[in-house]
Amino acid sequence: MSRFQLSGLDHQAFQPFFAMDDAALATRGMRRCRVDDASGYPCRISLEDAPLGEDVLLLPYLHHAVDSPYRSSGPVYVRAKVTQAVLAPGDVPPYVSRRLISLRAYDQRAMMLCAEVYQGIDVAQALDDLFANQDVAYAHLHNARQGCFSCLASRVA
Repeated sequence: MSRFQLSGLDHQAFQPFFAMDDAALATRGMRRCRVDDASGYPCRISLEDAPLGEDVLLLPYLHHAVDSPYRSSGPVYVRAKVTQAVLAPGDVPPYVSRRLISLRAYDQRAMMLCAEVYQGIDVAQALDDLFANQDVAYAHLHNARQGCFSCLASRVA
């Protein structure tokens, strides 16, 4: 049995932004974008690349809201008509497997234990290996080239 499970962001936190016009979004540092590249707009809610022609939001997001030196935020793309993905244990979607991924493992105090970069096809084994260490409470996946948050990996009970 796999030791990890990937999940996207909670869609409910973002839904009010889709009703805003572009000027209102801009005052919050957000931007509406039309998808023009089938693999260039990874949705952090659905854990899928947004399809061509769809509108997505690019916005700043506090993805590591912790009381530690590793508190962190960065840009994310989100889609309007999707719900939070919670994948089956051990499942790594194409959204991850086709990218270069940075894995960052944290303990219960939100202190980083280790960080490595992997080809996406190697992420499942790397996460299973990370969670073999009982000190690892969770891990964040980041798109290594752009450095932005991708998704959360939780320990399977």
